[in-house]
Amino acid sequence: MIERIDTGQRMSKIVKHNGVVYLCGQVGEGATVAEQTKDCLSRVETLLAKAESSPDRILQAIVWLSDMADFNEMNAVWDAWVPAGEAPARACGEARLARDALKVEIIVTAAYGEKLA
Repeated sequence: MIERIDTGQRMSKIVKHNGVVYLCGQVGEGATVAEQTKDCLSRVETLLAKAESSPDRILQAIVWLSDMADFNEMNAVWDAWVPAGEAPARACGEARLARDALKVEIIVTAAYGEKLA
C-alpha cells in the first residue's frame, strides 16, 4: 500500500511505502546558507515525525546548493544535526534552485515503522 500525506495537485510532502518514507525537497528561510540549512533540517524533522520516522532513520539525503562555495558552511550545520553514528548515504551537488534567494534544498529518504535491531 502507498500512503500519501499532505498531497496537492503537483506533489505529496510525504509518500510512505513498504517501510520507506520519501520526503519532497525541503528548503528553509534565512539570509545565509547556515540559517537556511537549520530551518530546512527543522522542516525535515517535522515531516519525519509526521511519517513515524526520525533523523536517525534517514537512509539517504541529497543536498543541492545554489553555490558549492557554501559547502563547508552547510556541512557545519549538517554535521551538528545528524545523529552520531547514524550518517545516511549522501550526495551534494550544485544546482539552480526554484528561487534566487534559496541557497540549499535537501531531499530525504528514510525508514519508518518498527525499528529492527
